[in-house]
Amino acid sequence: GINAEYGGREMSIYYAVIARKTTVLTKFAQYQGNFDQVTTEILRKVDRDGKLTYTHDKYLFHYIASDMITYLCITDEDFPRSKAFSFLKDIMQRFQRQYGSTAKTALPYAMDSDFAKVLQNQVRYYVENPDSGTVSKVQNEIEDLKQIMVTNIDTLSQRGERLELLVDKAEDLSNQSTQFQRQSRELRRAMFWKNVKMYLMIGGIGFAIFWVILSISCGGISIPKCR
Repeated sequence: GINAEYGGREMSIYYAVIARKTTVLTKFAQYQGNFDQVTTEILRKVDRDGKLTYTHDKYLFHYIASDMITYLCITDEDFPRSKAFSFLKDIMQRFQRQYGSTAKTALPYAMDSDFAKVLQNQVRYYVENPDSGTVSKVQNEIEDLKQIMVTNIDTLSQRGERLELLVDKAEDLSNQSTQFQRQSRELRRAMFWKNVKMYLMIGGIGFAIFWVILSISCGGISIPKCR
């Protein structure tokens, strides 16, 4: 995994995702875990531009929402919040430069084949260089943090069900071949369901047209002339 140790503490960014509401456009995961399940609950609640941190056991969930797109990462509790938001701001600027407004209508995982590698590289940079940046930049980051609310992730749970993040560090997904296989599998799954929906819609429209023509030919919706 991509981890750094400072003062005896291991610090890392475990997961990063860019999504339009709950439609994932690209993501990177260091380890196996139920990241998608937990982050979907967060993404579903994002309804306006802004920044927020959720706490959950020893993990922190940070996000920036801007112009219909949410940029989210999961870190351990020791990873500096200022650096987490610097990372999010960095990938947001790179993503916006590369894709612009096309992200507002893109299919699920449409940017994954290109941008997942960018996420991985930037995760590595921010984990391995936690003290990077000028003094003025760090001061600005700290001032910015004062405006970002921190809340417990349990506020998202419904009907008393507690969200629980599970991370399996035994399975390292940060190598490129494993990442590519996962991306291909998820893209195929997303395209399959999109095709199913399209065929159902075409079938429904075709049946409706057939019924209208039949009704006209048979004297009304109850088709009395054709019985």
